[in-house]
Amino acid sequence: MHEHRFLESAPGLGMFVTITTPTKELLLSKLYGPQGTFSFTSHLPGEHNICLQSNSTKLISFGGSKLRIHLDIRVGEHFLDEAIAQAKDKVNEVNFRLGHLIEQIHHISKEQNYHREREEYFRLTSEETNSNMLRWALAQTLILILVGVWQMKCLKDFFIAKKLV
Repeated sequence: MHEHRFLESAPGLGMFVTITTPTKELLLSKLYGPQGTFSFTSHLPGEHNICLQSNSTKLISFGGSKLRIHLDIRVGEHFLDEAIAQAKDKVNEVNFRLGHLIEQIHHISKEQNYHREREEYFRLTSEETNSNMLRWALAQTLILILVGVWQMKCLKDFFIAKKLV
């Protein structure tokens, strides 16, 4: 039976990580120590090249020691940290509240415009009613004066006919 034993890494031993996009654009090029993690975000679909190289010039495999590499590749959107997830939730909540406030502002603006139009319509109706009332009052006054003049003429003609004057 072949047994795999992994010992602690020798001091100075590490990995050089290079990541390139499908268009051969360099996303990451960094030297890591005995332990390290890396993550990257690409906005291009396709096959990305991840190259892991030891920084040691010695042939480790002939020396009997082995280098252990653990790769956890996640594709898609993943939350790396609970704090990041909570921050995104807070941002989403703030965005939702901001959207709601903007919607309320639009509603208030529309309501103000509606009330302005109603106020203008009411003002025009009030002015028209006032002018109609003025005309009606003038007509009533004119009719009253004409009836008064007619009655005076009729009364004068009556007195002349009866020879009282």
